[in-house]
Amino acid sequence: MTDAHVWTVDDHLHGASPEHVALWREVAGLIEACGPVEVVVHKTTITFKGTRRGFAGARPDAGGVVGFLDLMRPVDTDPRITSVAPYTHRLFVNHFRVRSTTDLDDTFAEWVREAYAVGAGAHLD
Repeated sequence: MTDAHVWTVDDHLHGASPEHVALWREVAGLIEACGPVEVVVHKTTITFKGTRRGFAGARPDAGGVVGFLDLMRPVDTDPRITSVAPYTHRLFVNHFRVRSTTDLDDTFAEWVREAYAVGAGAHLD
């Protein structure tokens, strides 16, 4: 019997360009600046969980950083948002791609804060 691989943050960062690793660290820093989070690593992404639920995920790829933010609204008018899908009747999974630190502006930071609130259960009110 073989042991199942336990995925780590380093697994996702390994082999990525230094610029995209640095960009991922910036995204993670924005998320972690909101308050306490639990980092849970899966084969497909690095997920950030709040006190109630996961609310964001991100990983570097060949084009920058891809990820998702769970929000109580769709964001469909911004080129950083690549797709939006309803998750529940109150939540929308907003998939994003950022290519440089200029993409991490005040608007992106506000989306992160909104997602963090979802992680704390804001969608249950």
